[in-house]
Amino acid sequence: MRLAKARERARTLHASELAQPARAAARDGARLILLAGALSSTSVNAACPDIALIRYDANPAALHAEQCDLNALSYIALGNANDRYLSFGGEVRERYEYTHNPGFGADPQDPHGVWLQRFAFHSDLQWGDHVRAFAELHSVLESGRAAGPSPIDEDKLDFQNAFVEGRFRPGGADIRARIGRQELQLGSARLISVRDGPNVRRTFDGIRVLADVETWTINALAVRPRTSENGIFDDSTDRSQALWGLYLTRSARGRRVLGLDAYYLVREQDSAQYDQGSAAETRRTLGLRFFGSNGGWTWNAEPMIQFGEFGTGQVRAWTIASETGYIWSDRKSRPALKLSANIASGDRDRLAPDLQTFSPLYPRGNYFSEDSILGPQNFYNVHPFLTLHPSSIWALTADYNMFWRMSVGDGVYGPAGSLVRSGAGSRERLVSTALSVTSEWTIGRQLTFTAIYTHFRPRAFLEQTGPSEAVDFLELTGRFRF
Repeated sequence: MRLAKARERARTLHASELAQPARAAARDGARLILLAGALSSTSVNAACPDIALIRYDANPAALHAEQCDLNALSYIALGNANDRYLSFGGEVRERYEYTHNPGFGADPQDPHGVWLQRFAFHSDLQWGDHVRAFAELHSVLESGRAAGPSPIDEDKLDFQNAFVEGRFRPGGADIRARIGRQELQLGSARLISVRDGPNVRRTFDGIRVLADVETWTINALAVRPRTSENGIFDDSTDRSQALWGLYLTRSARGRRVLGLDAYYLVREQDSAQYDQGSAAETRRTLGLRFFGSNGGWTWNAEPMIQFGEFGTGQVRAWTIASETGYIWSDRKSRPALKLSANIASGDRDRLAPDLQTFSPLYPRGNYFSEDSILGPQNFYNVHPFLTLHPSSIWALTADYNMFWRMSVGDGVYGPAGSLVRSGAGSRERLVSTALSVTSEWTIGRQLTFTAIYTHFRPRAFLEQTGPSEAVDFLELTGRFRF
């Protein structure tokens, strides 16, 4: 009896010790967010744009001219010339996550949830019209994960961006060449995304050339992803992967309501893994994207085909993704409806050398929802959204996702492309349904608070192929940018 009581006290003490780092991080994070809110601007020009997701996309000189400076460090003139300046900025993001039954009940249960912190600080030096240098440090921390931090949870300190840029203007064109480490996000971010949802954002090392020629923006790149380690200045270039290609955009402007993207992207990997197995892969993606808005309508449609080599076999894959929405901007609460309908090919026979599984390359980590369980491979889904705006700073969204397998000869995959469950052992197509509710408060340009709840219910395929407990996910996030 005494031994049982001692063991129970030990378990209670151990749980308390595990909770202490998360509680301390939560207290520190809350203080930082409250301090940031107290320091944020109380009066903001309504015409000022939102803070850019990728911070080097901002133009500090233009923001300064429009009186959109967020603080005294946002624009520091260097001499009398308007094209020489230094700009500083940063971010504090505090996030709490709790997942009940991670891995459908197969993975270790986090006893008290997980506290995730992201701190960023950047500097932007513009020296004349031709030279620019940009550097951004990220410190990304995790506390409370039962299995320890994953590669997208923690990176204690490293450069997220560090590049130099040369700018030229031959014959009316505007050409910028960037060399170094840089975040990338192209088009709708279905293929190339900065992956803002997870704690560690994605970045690449290499060369990128952008050219604005009349109505077109031409984006040429040759890069490799960064390997994310969880120490201090220990990240490196991933030599096992390479991405190169061309991405063209003609935006919808003026009387033109239809925008167009056209692209050709090639990814090479020493080892790519699918339900069929692992092998070296060269995958070429050819795609178009049609997007725009008119009145209350918005639309976004994106067909792609993929071809290449996987081991001794040939790659032949495809996808069609679409989003269509309408907002009643003249109604109370400005209700908005959106329907996302998507389909992507899957492998027909895991025993044959040819491969038909579509690959999303480097997509959003939260492709379907913030719980980041499933990715856009071998699937078709219907995903409606309803958004209400109870006030000018508050948006409330409910969405319901229904996810099926496209091919019963293939499995299902996660957002990073890892195999979640093999297709062997089941002919069922229905994988899951998920209901999510999101509440977001936006205070000025700098401060946002988000609360998300998702109930992920495994269906016939998952029930027949392994653990299939329902997953409940809760996320609370505070974010301040300056």
